Amino acid sequence: MGDEVKRLLATEDGLAYEDGVLTLPDGRELTWRWWGDPDGIPVFRIQGTPSSRLQRNHDPSVQRDLGVRYLMADRPGFGGSTRKPERGIADLADDLAALLDHHGIDRIPAMGTSGGGPHVLALAARHPARVSAITVVVGASPLAPDEVAHLVGVNAQGYALAEQGWQELHDFLAQVRVRLLSDEGMPGVLSDAPATDRALMEDPAWQRMSRGNLAEALKQGAEGWTDESMAMHRDWDFDPGQVRTRVTWWHGDDDMNAPLSAARRVAERIPKVDLRVWHGEGHFVSVTHDREIVQELLDRST
Repeated sequence: MGDEVKRLLATEDGLAYEDGVLTLPDGRELTWRWWGDPDGIPVFRIQGTPSSRLQRNHDPSVQRDLGVRYLMADRPGFGGSTRKPERGIADLADDLAALLDHHGIDRIPAMGTSGGGPHVLALAARHPARVSAITVVVGASPLAPDEVAHLVGVNAQGYALAEQGWQELHDFLAQVRVRLLSDEGMPGVLSDAPATDRALMEDPAWQRMSRGNLAEALKQGAEGWTDESMAMHRDWDFDPGQVRTRVTWWHGDDDMNAPLSAARRVAERIPKVDLRVWHGEGHFVSVTHDREIVQELLDRST
């Protein structure tokens, strides 16, 4: 496996970052990023769907105050990472373990948000020795029909089309991609989200971060997004019951992207889990409570 470090810079909000590209055993490339002070505490952070290694809290003081340095990676077909058609969720767990090997990291606290939730659980299930503590934030979970009906409109349509097949879902997500990359952006696509989510999306700093992140995440097209959505829509290729690491799962009870009732079903399968629920909050509790979430993860990490 080889690696090319591209640059070490500082972002516009003062957070240092380092980008690199790891060549995996099968020849695919995995694009990674370290965010923050090189002397900070390493944390593996797995972003949502669709997203990229550029995802971060729009308030940089949160990361600086916690003294953490995030290791992030573009999943297949997002950002600079090579697509892997028909991949599962556990496939990425092996990629992430290879990334830890490359950086000489034996064990690390890890967290996954939204679509990153199943991926961090897969990492813990397949490579338990590599994670010291696990956090899931508003994790995506398989849905029941009555739960689909209560999703934000774009997600409800996508879930229904996934039932028809990859091509039908891809055609739809390709249209959503155009909207996300236009002036409409995430606030327009999620205009029917709960009020707490809409309020956060009005923040100019959040909008600036979101536009840069989505432009990077979706620059290859909608194929990787479709692959990942299908992987999460199908029966998962790992068993959450095999996760032996202690898990804290944070969720909002007004989440219309990842319903709490679905999260409860997955959480019940995890042997050691602490499900913590915020009342009257939506999907972006991952941002508004970021400081508390990360600090709790650090406190459990040994």
